[in-house]
Amino acid sequence: MTGIAIVTDSTANLPQTSVDYWGITVVPVSVIVAGRGYDDGVDISSDQVADELRASVNVSTSRPAPARFVAAYRHLAEMGADHIVSVHLSAELSGTYDAAVIAAKQSPIPVTVIDSRTISMGLGYAALAGARSAKRGEPAERVAQEISTTATRARVLFYVDSLEWLRRGGRIGSAQRIIGGALAVKPILHVAKGRVQPLEKVRTASKAMARLEELTVETAGSAPTHVAVMHLDATARANDLADRLRNRLPEADVLVGEVGAVIGSHVGPGMVATVVSAVPPP
Repeated sequence: MTGIAIVTDSTANLPQTSVDYWGITVVPVSVIVAGRGYDDGVDISSDQVADELRASVNVSTSRPAPARFVAAYRHLAEMGADHIVSVHLSAELSGTYDAAVIAAKQSPIPVTVIDSRTISMGLGYAALAGARSAKRGEPAERVAQEISTTATRARVLFYVDSLEWLRRGGRIGSAQRIIGGALAVKPILHVAKGRVQPLEKVRTASKAMARLEELTVETAGSAPTHVAVMHLDATARANDLADRLRNRLPEADVLVGEVGAVIGSHVGPGMVATVVSAVPPP
């Protein structure tokens, strides 16, 4: 390895094929199940988390220790990298970015740490943009700019079957004040200014999915876009939405994936999200 290396965390929900092809280093965020810690995507899956949530087991999350980032940065330096760009989920939602900042001070090579202010494939598409920029041989400043711009332009929309999981994890933010105690409401939420915020209130799951489709189509427009349909234990619902989006957005590259255990623990089974990211010019 020479040049610039890209590091992100497991909440990016990147397909393993993309991680391998672009040589992106993924540092796992921790999931705590009944007091025991697990590495997201390594020794706990999203399906396992969904089962634990349904069984009312106590599930929480924890940022990676700075030492995990230090180890990753040192390994990349030993492999020949001369600069690292490390991009992570919103600092409003996790201490992962702060852990990376602490670790960067102990790295043997320079590290640029970026708060993406987004999550899931909003973060994933940003990391991929950085990897492409690095592969073209662009300088670290340009790679970081590509990542930040891609993250800023991404839009993350999602539907949850219940607000209970977000409430338990303390990630519901202003949605709790707006929606109040009506946890039976089927809300459309989004990530705005780095936080989970309410967008619309819908009364049924079918209407929520139809509205999520419309909002995604409106966001994507007619230009070429990347669209990720992400879910937790809602394969049929996600595939159905993806098929409809492919029909309505012929210029979009639509993929379907499952969120990892960390995000899953906060949104709960049945969640479906869409992430829209503009395709950069050639």
